[in-house]
Amino acid sequence: MSLISSGIEAVRAFELPGGIWADGGYVETPLAALVKWRSSWSDMLYQVYINGRYAGTTGDSGQRQMIVQIPTSVESPVRIEVFAVEAAQAHIDFGEELDLSNARSGRVKITMLRGQNLPRGAAGQVYFDNGTGQVDYDTPLNDLPIRVWPAWQDKAGFGMSRFGASDFGYDSAAAVGFGKGSFGHGQFGLDADTFEWTSSPMPQGVYKFGVKIVDNKGNESSGSETDQVTVTPAAKSAEQVSVSSFDKQTNQLVLAME
Repeated sequence: MSLISSGIEAVRAFELPGGIWADGGYVETPLAALVKWRSSWSDMLYQVYINGRYAGTTGDSGQRQMIVQIPTSVESPVRIEVFAVEAAQAHIDFGEELDLSNARSGRVKITMLRGQNLPRGAAGQVYFDNGTGQVDYDTPLNDLPIRVWPAWQDKAGFGMSRFGASDFGYDSAAAVGFGKGSFGHGQFGLDADTFEWTSSPMPQGVYKFGVKIVDNKGNESSGSETDQVTVTPAAKSAEQVSVSSFDKQTNQLVLAME
């Protein structure tokens, strides 16, 4: 990962007005904010990420602000991050490498390996322990089965892809190529890819999750379990927060909800 977070401080975001009235009132500009920051780096460019997604790169090493597009969110805050980056990598999107911790989102994302040994029609089921330490495999968390092969073209095997255009006995024209998927987890020369499931918002707690694969005949695998995952619901929006008081002696600011 080439993003550098050290040396960057005082990251601030300001709502942009679409116009200002004579009495000081203003018209809001939706979905836009001005992000400013301080940095000790003098020879780097900067990237801004919004909720883990790439939003833009500065034009030169002296730039310390950027206007970005942000989502409208009344239930949770928008996460804005600024990183320094080498000029040669300034326009590479590193969003997939950011740590979008479950502790910040209240949701849990589980990534499962999709090897070609999994049968056509297979589906995944996700379970959890509800904080007890023992995974309950009687009640799945997902409302609908997670299809392993939602598109038939993704499944390789004899007669299942471009018949006759690949290795004898193993028709792999649609298989993930070597080094193109989850490197080292698939067959040599036929790498494996992954599929994901994201939970709905969960209450605060420490959980373990388990996954089973079920084929179209109802046969199921043994459970594969995760380590403990700490989940904290996302903070509520600060839109209605106002300054209640400020103590100059202690340098303490007290905020209140309107």
